[in-house]
Formats: sequence, structure tokens, C-alpha cells
Amino acid sequence: MATVQTAPSGAAYVPYAQREGNESIVYFTRDLSPEGIIRAYQRVKGNISGRVAVKLHTGEPHGPNIIPPAWVKVFLERELPEATIVETNTFYDGDRYTTEQHRRTLEVNGWTDFTTVDITDEHGTVMLPVRGGKWFTEMSVGKSLPDYDSLVALTHFKGHMMGGFGGSNKNIGIGCADGRIGKGMIHAKDGNDWGVVKEELMEKISESTKATIDHFGKRVVYLNVLRNISVSCDCEGVNAQPVVTPNIGIVASTDILAADQCSVDLVLSLREPDRHAMEERMRTRHGYRQLSYMKELGMGNDRYVLIDIDHDDARITPKEAVVGVRPFRS
Repeated sequence: MATVQTAPSGAAYVPYAQREGNESIVYFTRDLSPEGIIRAYQRVKGNISGRVAVKLHTGEPHGPNIIPPAWVKVFLERELPEATIVETNTFYDGDRYTTEQHRRTLEVNGWTDFTTVDITDEHGTVMLPVRGGKWFTEMSVGKSLPDYDSLVALTHFKGHMMGGFGGSNKNIGIGCADGRIGKGMIHAKDGNDWGVVKEELMEKISESTKATIDHFGKRVVYLNVLRNISVSCDCEGVNAQPVVTPNIGIVASTDILAADQCSVDLVLSLREPDRHAMEERMRTRHGYRQLSYMKELGMGNDRYVLIDIDHDDARITPKEAVVGVRPFRS
């Protein structure tokens, strides 16, 4: 009788010792500042060239936890003066649902003070192929996204109400899918706009991400900023749950799975009271399935070498990285 293999439970975290395969390089700094972002980016920027898109979550009006626009301003001025921030409209009806609403929100949050933002689905959509997926053969993204040569995913790592956590995978998979078609393909099921949850949602997000990063090939890098880590996504804006997880630092890699896996490992290496909220959010939403499915899709490695760029490029463990991290105080 043939053995039927089932997908790993997204509620189950896989310890490092149980992972298999090659290792990727992940760089780490505790320096949560524009300079920290710059130093981390400089370690991974080798293949970034041409017309560069910077994908980040620009936030709901007055969102308290987004990467500070002032930090992004310095980063762009020093490293990517010709780059463009890219976004898409939302699937939910709110302050970024239409392009007009979205542009008002960008102004409120200060992004228009120093840059322009390309809302890539403003003028339509385009399909990118999904290779090797089980849910999709193609994914709908903003029409102008393929006009760029390189992609920098500058991600605020945090929790997520449905995805468990929002790292580079969520930033790209949801954030590059256009507001009506692509996000609907990911979220909608059986007439319910938000019917997809748990393993299926994590897998669909990952397949959407794969369409985008396959398009950019080697010209894509990932920076996760582990600061103001609420269990809520930045899409909840001022209604986000209070931040109770300590600030940790910034990770950077050319491997999306390694970047997100390391970010999760760092959070779970905190003391139990400090990690409790995020651990519960990731487990109950089956968020770990993002990681195992990215590995199944060949999107990267969940094993990595963690390089401490604050201390002579020493090789460290996530546990060593969070030594001395203080409990969050608002």
C-alpha cells in the first residue's frame, strides 16, 4: 500500500536540528536606525541594478509601527536615489482601497514629503507565471511591477491577523498582488471574500511571492526590520494590538526563506514572556506553514549561517543574537 504523505502542520515549528539541506547567509545587526538598514543592505546588494523597486508597507493612516519614513528617506538618498517605492491597493475597503484613497494615506504618513510611490495596479494588472504551485499557475500583480529590473523587499517584520507573521513572504505575496484580482485569488473562497485560512492561505501567499521573485531572479534582496513587533499587521493601523515583543534588529539575505526563518527563530529565541504573544499568534494561525511551503517550492533554505555585522562578522546563533535584549517598554 502506498504511503500518503500529508503537508506539515502550519501550527508546528521545526527546530533547527530537524531541518535539512544547504545553508544560506543571513546578516544581522542590532542597529535599528537608517544606518543599520544601510549597513545590512550593503552586504546583500551585489545584484541590484537598473530600475529598482523598493517594496515596503507604507501603512494605514497614522499607523504607529511602520518602518519610519524618515529612515527610508535616508536609506534611499544614500543607497538608492533613483529607486521607486512600490505598493498596491488593498482588498479590504479602507483608506487604501482605491488609488485616490491610497494617495491621501501616503500623504498623511509622510511618504510624499520625499518621494513618489508607484501604486502598481493603478492602471491595471498583469499575470506572472507560478512555477510548481499546486493552487495557481499564474498570479495577478500590478501592471507596472514587471517594468522594474530589481526588487528590494524592505519589510517590517510583525504579526498578522490571518498569516501568523508578516515577513518578506507576506510583504511580497500579498503586497505585490493587485488589490482586486490577485488578492482575491489568495483570500477568496466559496463566495467568501476572506474564506482562505491556515495552511491554504500560507501556501497561496507563498505561491504569489514565488511568481514575483521568479520574475526578478537574482536581482532581489530581503531586509526584515524586527522593530515595534505587534501581533497585528500594519494594515490594522491605529487599531493594532499594543507592542509587547522587544525590538531585536535587522536581518538581510538574498534568500527569502532564510530571512523569514531567521526572523522567526530570533523571536522564538527570546525569553518566554517576551516571545509569548508572537509565538501564540504564529502557532494559532498556522503561520509556520509559510516556511515549510517555501522550502517545498524551492524558494530557499531554512538552514543558514547567521553573521553578526556588529562584531567582526562573527558567526552566531539566534539565541546569541538576542542576548541582552530588553523587554519592550512603550
